[in-house]
Amino acid sequence: MDRFDALKLFIRIVERESFTEAAQVLGMPRATATHAIKELEKRLGARLLERTTRQVRPTLDGQAFYERSKRVLAELEDAEASLSTHIADPRGSLRLDLHGAHATMIILPRIGEFHDRYPHIDVVLSSGDRLVDLVGEGIDCVVRAGHPRDSTLVARKLADLPEMICASPDYLARHGVPRHPRDLAQHRGIGFFSRGNPNQFPFTLMVDGQVTQFAANGWLSVSDAECYTGAALAGCGLIQVPRFRLEEHLKTGRLVQVLAEWPCPDLPVCALYPFHRQLSPRVRVFIDWVGSLYAERFGAGVAPD
Repeated sequence: MDRFDALKLFIRIVERESFTEAAQVLGMPRATATHAIKELEKRLGARLLERTTRQVRPTLDGQAFYERSKRVLAELEDAEASLSTHIADPRGSLRLDLHGAHATMIILPRIGEFHDRYPHIDVVLSSGDRLVDLVGEGIDCVVRAGHPRDSTLVARKLADLPEMICASPDYLARHGVPRHPRDLAQHRGIGFFSRGNPNQFPFTLMVDGQVTQFAANGWLSVSDAECYTGAALAGCGLIQVPRFRLEEHLKTGRLVQVLAEWPCPDLPVCALYPFHRQLSPRVRVFIDWVGSLYAERFGAGVAPD
């Protein structure tokens, strides 16, 4: 087995935590996979994997080698693809990181269509609200809401998401319904924080044609989007979120919109990827495909200059 195939095998074993599953994905006998990893460890002079009866995990040396190997493998695959006559049928692994609601409500329900169109791309997807180091973690592309702050990344705007401010009927019954944005100062806002962001409670509304922030006091802050909605459902305060995430709760009356006469500014959602990934056929076809999903649901986005 050449070094390229050995790297590919090693990466699959780490990601699936199984020799058997990795061998099946790559269409080889398990014994061949075991022998190839032993030869790789012998050549490197280091133990890469810890094997137990239940799973396989990388050693410290193995984890470091995995992080570098997946970046090297991606570069090799892209170099081959850029000179290949099969650019219309890209191959290899595509590593994505998506915010929870965008994964579960927009992208994952249609991801089978992406696979049908590009059957030779293996998707490795992580999800959450934390910030990720795309280069350090070997992520090819992320989908994020908000204004991009990292100038080292290429951003393609996918859509503008309408936002709203809402609360539970229980909260409004106990604290009253705000009739004007200035009333927010007397209300409780649920805080949302993430690494690098201050723990604040501003609400943003359009007042007399100007984007204006209004502070609200609050006793609860969360770092997860599902918890943010859950806290509002529990009557802990007001939240401001994209409307698409709350349609079911609004229909059932579990959440109620307030201050509808003062619209919230739309929230942009973008696909972000490192500059060195912009020529990757896998990244290009994914961004084109996911852009069509957001255009279908929210209207076409505009790629930033």
